[in-house]
Formats: sequence, structure tokens, C-alpha cells
Amino acid sequence: MNQPANIGASERRELTSFWTGEQEYCVDIMSVREIRGWSAATPLPQSPNYMRGVINLRGAVLPIMDLAERLDLPPTQPSERSVIIVVQVGERLVGLLVDAVSDILSITPDQIQPTPDVGCDQSKAFIRGLITIDDRMVSEIAVERLLPDLEGLAA
Repeated sequence: MNQPANIGASERRELTSFWTGEQEYCVDIMSVREIRGWSAATPLPQSPNYMRGVINLRGAVLPIMDLAERLDLPPTQPSERSVIIVVQVGERLVGLLVDAVSDILSITPDQIQPTPDVGCDQSKAFIRGLITIDDRMVSEIAVERLLPDLEGLAA
């Protein structure tokens, strides 16, 4: 990755990138608390379709969200490569079920492009911006917007 000499290390951000379906996404590494292998979740009645249920994380109940389904993509079919990315949103932890973790990205603010207007606000609701790295296009997820009840806690 080429970087201009005038960009300081303090202006760089690190992101954890991962695959969900055929698309690569990323989240700010500062919100990631843990990455763990897939383990079956216990479903909770009357929960949204994108919520897989809960797991026991060292004595704490951790809700698991199928990120693909939350983004209105086909649901994830967990496999041996599937992982749960535990992210912190405000004071709460949430597990994001994804297909695989791929990389740690180090980016500068000028590498982030705004989410294009595609005629609906749904795409902008969860995507903070788009990052082009080499021949890849990576969408940055705004984790604070994934769960409506967590939105206020993230501020």
C-alpha cells in the first residue's frame, strides 16, 4: 500500500476486515473485543430474524447477530470457517456472525469514500463509507447502527 510521506501514524486507523457472503466488510478495530470460532446459539422467542440467539461467553450472555441477514443478504450458513466477532457498542457486547476474518487494514481518512446514493437510505443506514484497497472494495460497518436499541448507547 502506497502512503504519502506527509501522512502521520496518528492519522491512520486500523480496521478488522471480514467476509459475509460475497462481500468484504470491516469494523474499527477499537470496537472489536474478541474473535472466536462459531458455536451454536440458543434462539430466543420473538427476536428479530437477524438475531441467531445467545451464547455463554465466560459466564455472560452474548447476543449473536447474523450480520448478513441484518444487511438484508441471504442468511449465513455457519461452517468451520465461520467466526463470531465480538464488538462493543456503548456498554454492551454483541457477537457478529460472519463467514471469515480476512485482514487488518491500516487506512488514512482520504481512503474512505462516502456511501453512494443508490436510491434508498437502507444502504447508508449501516455503511459508514467505502474503502478501496488495491483491487478490493471494502464497506465499513457502523456497528452503533446495527441494533436499534443500542443506537443511543453508542453516543
